[in-house]
Amino acid sequence: MKKLAGLLGILAALFCVSCSQSSAKNEHNCNNNKTNSDMNTQNTQIETAKDKVLVVYFSQAGEQYSVGVIKEGNTKIVADYICNYIGCDRFEIKAEKNYNMSYNDLIKLAKEEANKGELPAFKGGIEDISQYSTIFIGGPVWWGTYPQVMFSFFKKYDLNGKTIIPFTTHEGSGLASCVEDVKEAYPNANVLNGFAIYGHDVRSGEKKVIDWLKGLGF
Repeated sequence: MKKLAGLLGILAALFCVSCSQSSAKNEHNCNNNKTNSDMNTQNTQIETAKDKVLVVYFSQAGEQYSVGVIKEGNTKIVADYICNYIGCDRFEIKAEKNYNMSYNDLIKLAKEEANKGELPAFKGGIEDISQYSTIFIGGPVWWGTYPQVMFSFFKKYDLNGKTIIPFTTHEGSGLASCVEDVKEAYPNANVLNGFAIYGHDVRSGEKKVIDWLKGLGF
């Protein structure tokens, strides 16, 4: 009986050691998995941080269809929503030409510029556009596409190889031909489908803009 009891004691001790080693091994594996998971998350954050973003836009204040006279342009408000949410740089295209006129006169001028293929000059510039891998391009729809001064920007800056995200403010035109025109200007860029919002919805449309940005992965 004493021998049997001793043998049982030895077996119990061996069983405890085995369980302890197995538990330690499992804990080690869990810790390794957690470390790998943390590293993957960190790498994702690093890659995201490397993706520097720029918002380029043209915006017109003054008399607007369906909105009235406004002090801050609709597209500028959308650009502010974007930058406030994701944190990015911005460049506002400001024409040297004066567009401060009645809505009807502006329509006539926009049509004339589009028909002539005019490229109005704009003020200022971007010192190093190569640092940006993703660029939002926004503007109102004038006569079926972006204002002609934005095409002056397209001619000056080569955005091929970048991801371009068009957006527009409008009163029924949607994106019009803006996406196609950006693709024509930059055939080797990754041009996404884009986003359009009614001008009269802009001031209450921050959530729509943020939902769109979330859908893009921001």
